Amino acid sequence: MRSVLDQARAGGAEAFGEVCRAYETRLLRQAVALCGNAALAEDLAQDTLVEAWKSLRRYNGRCQFFTWLCAILLNRYRNTVRERRPRPFSTFAVGDVGALERRIDLAADHEPLPDEAALLREQAALVRQCVQALSPKHQQVIHLRFYVDNSLEGIAAALGCSVGTVKSRLFNALDKLRGMNAMSGQSIHIKSKPATV
Repeated sequence: MRSVLDQARAGGAEAFGEVCRAYETRLLRQAVALCGNAALAEDLAQDTLVEAWKSLRRYNGRCQFFTWLCAILLNRYRNTVRERRPRPFSTFAVGDVGALERRIDLAADHEPLPDEAALLREQAALVRQCVQALSPKHQQVIHLRFYVDNSLEGIAAALGCSVGTVKSRLFNALDKLRGMNAMSGQSIHIKSKPATV
């Protein structure tokens, strides 16, 4: 993949198309997890790839390419939220919710029992709501660390800050999420990942 990426960085549109095909499914999953709306997620993923093409020469290779894409995704999402007020999950049309649930179900590696699936969907919606209540800088580190599953060093490179800053933001974000969890009265588990660099 590295040589194809190098060809794309040199201006090869076909090579960039190949890179897009390699990452588009994962990127769409990240977008769905981030915004909870399948139609918005598709637009967001598409906008991210367009922005990545425009700024591909700025990718310096200090982090994984997918992490860099996710940082762009987070910025595009933040811009979208600024442009229009977010809607609560409960206001989605029944078709949107059904489509979202089907996408989430397709992304899962195994099929849970129906009662487990309902509980997982409720918890996922609660976690998504709590994460969206965080500040943008805290949303970024939570998303990159737990949804993209990247190293602290990779996150720091993608966000253009130090590993110490990432650790501090991550600690504060997790602390706030734990507080929200305690206030919600529901039992969701928010665990810290080991601080691997």
